Amino acid sequence: MLPAQYYLHADVVWLARNLLGKTLCTFIDGKLTKAKIVETEAYEGVTDRASHSFGGRLTPRTKTMYQEGGIAYVYFCYGMHYLFNVVTNIENIPHAVLIRGIEPLEGIETMLERRGFETVKPELSNGPGKLSKALGINKQINGMSLFSDIVWIEDAPTIDDSDITASPRVGVAYALDHAEWPYRFRVKGNLYAGK
Repeated sequence: MLPAQYYLHADVVWLARNLLGKTLCTFIDGKLTKAKIVETEAYEGVTDRASHSFGGRLTPRTKTMYQEGGIAYVYFCYGMHYLFNVVTNIENIPHAVLIRGIEPLEGIETMLERRGFETVKPELSNGPGKLSKALGINKQINGMSLFSDIVWIEDAPTIDDSDITASPRVGVAYALDHAEWPYRFRVKGNLYAGK
């Protein structure tokens, strides 16, 4: 597993880049799944209009973001999808990284079953709602430690900067000029990373 100190890094943008290539793992309903993280987005807390915690917003939903880094922040989006985020930084600095795309590595049959797919294709897990369903992630994971035996992230070689694309985040037009910040990171050429 990644060490606890890793999640306390002060720079959430650095973490969003560095998480690319790491292995996101779940052991849910007795089934192990593992996948390489290939797309992320950084959310920089109270100063970031795109963040749920912008301006110090503290609600029953956002309180998870204010905890010490190294836990999961899972929320329901559009009444349809669970989105999985990694909480980072020290307590009361609500930074988070949204995991947007994963490349399946282990437990692929389980992922296919959960998604209702017969064959492996990028649509299996090339979006935040898709990957949560494939990995069995739901609201019960919200606030869970990333050092548990249910959800965790394993270290893997760092992706070279030359193999990473940075661009504006998706679906945050309400954030005005902050929507243009290049806080979305993708592994170049990976079919499981969005376009």
